[in-house]
Amino acid sequence: MSAPADSRGTFGRLGFVVAATGSAVGLGNLWKFPYMTYANEGGSFVLVYLVAVALIGAPLMAAEILVGRHTRQSPVGAFAQLAGEASRSRGWVLVGWLGIAAGAVILSYYSVVAGWTVYYFIRCIRWSLGGFTPDDAASLGAVFGDFVGNGALQVGFHALFIVLTVGVVIGGVQAGIERATKILMPTLGLLLLALVINSFFQPGFDEAMRHLFHFGPISGTGVLEAVGQSFFSLSLGMGAMITYGSYVSRENSVPRSAALVVAFDTLVGLMACFVMFTIIFSISAAERETLGAGAGILFTTLPRMFYEMPGGLILAPLFFFLVAAAALSSTISLLEVIVAYFIDNRGWGRTRATIAVGAVIFAVGVLCALSLGANPTLTELTLVGETQGIFNILDYAAANWLLPLGGLFTCLFVGWVLSDALTRGELEAGHGVFRFHGPWKWALRVICPLAVSAILIAVMTGYSFN
Repeated sequence: MSAPADSRGTFGRLGFVVAATGSAVGLGNLWKFPYMTYANEGGSFVLVYLVAVALIGAPLMAAEILVGRHTRQSPVGAFAQLAGEASRSRGWVLVGWLGIAAGAVILSYYSVVAGWTVYYFIRCIRWSLGGFTPDDAASLGAVFGDFVGNGALQVGFHALFIVLTVGVVIGGVQAGIERATKILMPTLGLLLLALVINSFFQPGFDEAMRHLFHFGPISGTGVLEAVGQSFFSLSLGMGAMITYGSYVSRENSVPRSAALVVAFDTLVGLMACFVMFTIIFSISAAERETLGAGAGILFTTLPRMFYEMPGGLILAPLFFFLVAAAALSSTISLLEVIVAYFIDNRGWGRTRATIAVGAVIFAVGVLCALSLGANPTLTELTLVGETQGIFNILDYAAANWLLPLGGLFTCLFVGWVLSDALTRGELEAGHGVFRFHGPWKWALRVICPLAVSAILIAVMTGYSFN
């Protein structure tokens, strides 16, 4: 059973770009990308990343939007319909289910981390008003450890973020998602711009820029990480862009929309590099050695860095508010992927679907929230003989398998199964003549599958993209 297309809602002309950018921008842009750039020769890593975005991220982004807009359905219904139109195996619908599964798995633990940003925003306000002492700086690691091990706090802030996310999604496409992201994304942009401008006046700025724009040898691992980041940072392979694409009118250009989302997402990552590099190079070389790519560094190290900088009393809470806004824009899209399935394929009303899905995600998220030390059984679960815990097991499954497989099969489906007439028609609707259809199709048929296959091969040989 499918919902009528005209009852689903439609993004305004700029609504899709704002919402899709919100989906793509998250913790990966604000910390992981800057850290990976720092650890992989600065400018060389950025250059490889930009090439990968152009050859892999942008083509796949356009492909997912195209699938959604043509069918006006969630990922499951979209692949079922297109496989039927192409007279191909209905087994392709499993690609849609991969997207649903990825969205559900990621949201269940991402909302826990998102809750941390709210908690630390509140703590930073308290530190800014009451003073950040040397004892506070020395105990940041212990504070974070106590926090993640406190089951009540973990579940409480996880619940808060789920309620915020449900509250937006339940409002619908335009009144909920588009309206919220039109507030969140400009706010995020302005806050990030303020942090970039502040970076110009910090002691580590000159050294940070020399490292950021340094072009030197880059390792094979660095190239792999750049390719992986170009894929993961754009919310590809999880059905989000297919779902959002299903709310795009045929008057909007798919190539232009995809290009704008990719450009804005990349710009946020580069701006974050300015901010984070300046912070990193404003501390001692010995302290830099303690940094890592994990999100935990945001909470165990960055507060101290901020409070050691001029203007830190304002910058610290500002930064965590920025991260919380980015996280919310991402959780909204993750929830919408699943909600859209129940609206389109089960005929549920939006309110019923959003509350029911939100409740299930909350329940699974509770297990993740308690698996970081609060509950020994959940914390000490093993995966392939290694102690991981529910949180890390789900993170591993999504980042290393669900997303790459979803992206790989989407490339193959759009590149090899869909006819040139269908894809060209969708790319030219609202755009005009699209002269790059051939190279775009070639990228989906050859370049993207090879790149995503490299990610999967790396995972099978022991590398992790968590």
